[in-house]
Amino acid sequence: MKSATLLRRAGWGRNQKVYGRKIGKGANLAWANLTGANLAKAKLTRANLAWADLKDADLKGADLKGADLKGADLMDANLMDANLTEADLKGADLTRADLTRANLMDANLTGADLSGANLTGADLSEANLTGAVVVIGNRRVELK
Repeated sequence: MKSATLLRRAGWGRNQKVYGRKIGKGANLAWANLTGANLAKAKLTRANLAWADLKDADLKGADLKGADLKGADLMDANLMDANLTEADLKGADLTRADLTRANLMDANLTGADLSGANLTGADLSEANLTGAVVVIGNRRVELK
């Protein structure tokens, strides 16, 4: 997929711009409402998605290497097999996100909420998890 193909239910057609902003590598989608968008296999390397609303978005297999996702709402998002190497997820909400086999090497997850997230097979090598929140048993725990 050359650039993200967004479902009509999200309000966009093929190869269109989102709020006048380019979709793809280096895209500026800060503060964009992408709730429920189909961004599976999208090439969004170094994209600015800071504070974007990506609740319930399908980002399966997306390339988000080096993307700025600070404060992004990724609640219930599908990030299975996504490349989040060197991504900045500081303060992001990843509650119940599916991060199965996601590559989070060198990612910044400082203060991120990972409550209920599926991290099965995820690579967190060298990731910064300072202040991140996870659930262990029935307890929410903030990592130090």
